[in-house]
Amino acid sequence: MAHLHQRRLENVKGDFYVDTTCIDCDTCRWMTPEVFRQAGDQSAVYHQPTTPAERQRALQALLACPTGSIGTVEKPTDIQAAQASFPLAIADTVYHCGYHARSSFGAASYFITRPEGNVMVDSPRFTPPLVKRLEELGGVRYLYLTHRDDVADHAKFHEHFGCDRLLHVDDMTEATRQVEIPLTGQDPIALAPDLTIIPVPGHTRGHTVLWYAQRFLFSGDHLAWSPDLGHLHAFKQACWYSWPVQIDSMRRLLDYPFEWVLPGHGHRHQGDRETMHRSLEACIAWMGSQAS
Repeated sequence: MAHLHQRRLENVKGDFYVDTTCIDCDTCRWMTPEVFRQAGDQSAVYHQPTTPAERQRALQALLACPTGSIGTVEKPTDIQAAQASFPLAIADTVYHCGYHARSSFGAASYFITRPEGNVMVDSPRFTPPLVKRLEELGGVRYLYLTHRDDVADHAKFHEHFGCDRLLHVDDMTEATRQVEIPLTGQDPIALAPDLTIIPVPGHTRGHTVLWYAQRFLFSGDHLAWSPDLGHLHAFKQACWYSWPVQIDSMRRLLDYPFEWVLPGHGHRHQGDRETMHRSLEACIAWMGSQAS
């Protein structure tokens, strides 16, 4: 919960503010860029919401903030409407869960509704408003974890929904030893006709990504969009296993056409398949230039 006495001086005057507990995870900035931006090594409000739509998006960022570092001077009377908006629709049957977790350094998680059983991609915070909405959408059949870093409240979601958790054995820790479906090897895994898990070691040894409906790539911390570079990229400074191995893993994805990249950290992006393929090629070339 944000505290007014810790309000950052970089915030413009008005109702919304960011306090000094911000961990610079970037969540509010990519969710609501018209209100939040980076100021130093933390976020700040540079534009107060002036329309109902902007205000709701700011409240959504407030709820998603993993450290509760966003606050309002006046108690918001419309917070319940913002709570009810999660999970946020992205495209077709794909949603952004919101409610990012500090233990995952603010990583995004996603939700896919399917007649054969819904899938949660990585774990958000286990919060009653979100859990209620997920129940209304049919619950959770699978809780797919891309890698060891973004597991957050996976155990609570498993206990509540009885969902099967999936994680590669090379990324298991004591907290995830009990997952119901341990993944092994380096070959693609067909979980269902519309769900393929692709091992992509590099960021971590056991990182995998999820290819859904041949359109959506849930990329964890393997791949994201860079507004500065203008193409897809990876995080060399946050590569915990092997950058050369991650480059090889990135090349594997050239065989999988997609229109959306939905990362745990970083910006998501959408384009036609040809454009995204070229962007992935640009990413691989850029990664090679960063190898030294």
